[in-house]
Amino acid sequence: MERPGFAFSTRLKVRYAEVDAQRIVFNSRYLEYADVAVTEFWEWSGLEALGPIWTEAEFHVRHTEIDYHLPFRMGDEIEAFVRIARIGTSSLTQQFDLCHAATGALHCAITMVIVHVDLPSGAPTPITAPVRDALERLIPN
Repeated sequence: MERPGFAFSTRLKVRYAEVDAQRIVFNSRYLEYADVAVTEFWEWSGLEALGPIWTEAEFHVRHTEIDYHLPFRMGDEIEAFVRIARIGTSSLTQQFDLCHAATGALHCAITMVIVHVDLPSGAPTPITAPVRDALERLIPN
C-alpha cells in the first residue's frame, strides 16, 4: 500500500500477547510497533554505509505524541509507515502512521522527537554534516 509523504513501510501482525480480554491492542503496544518499524526503516535507509559516524551515533527519545484513531484487534495486519518529518540541530522528528493493511484506515499517528546525544554526558550534540546530508535525502518531497 502507498501513503502520500511516505517512502517506507513495513507490516506487522497483531499477536495474542498484545491484546486485552476484548481482543483490542493495549495502548502501550503502539510504541512497540513504532520501535519495530523504525528499526526496519533505519536498515532500509542505507545510513550504515556512513560507518561509525552513524553506527555509533546515539539518539534518545525526547518527546512522543500519540493520536489513537481506531483500535487494532487480534489478527489485524498493520502497515507501519515511517518518515523523517524534520531535522533540527541535534534532533530528528519522526512520523509513524499505523494503518490497517487491508483497509488502509489510519488507526494511530505517532510523532516522536529523538535527540542526538554525547553518550558519556547525555548532553545534546549537533548532528554531523555527513549524517545530516544523508538524512535530508530521506525526507520525502
